[in-house]
Amino acid sequence: MTKREEYIAKMKLQLDELDASMDQLEAKAKDAKEDVRAKYQAEMAKLRQQSKVAKDKLQEVKTVGEDKWDAVVAEMEKVRDAVVHSYRYFKSQL
Repeated sequence: MTKREEYIAKMKLQLDELDASMDQLEAKAKDAKEDVRAKYQAEMAKLRQQSKVAKDKLQEVKTVGEDKWDAVVAEMEKVRDAVVHSYRYFKSQL
């Protein structure tokens, strides 16, 4: 497996694990009181959108040429870090 393939597999695994964690939080949020549940659902929608952006960026990582690899990887990591930060903040609010 090349370094590129390893990176893509690692990033995909991290995003998949994050999605699974979001699913668990979403289930937990459904047990919240109705007024709080609406807030959680709105925040979860934002998290899901960030996750989609990260997955889209991962697709770009898969297809980018060597000349742009480093720049796209740096962007990918920023996007991933933003999703992780948002997730952790949301989780701390439950």
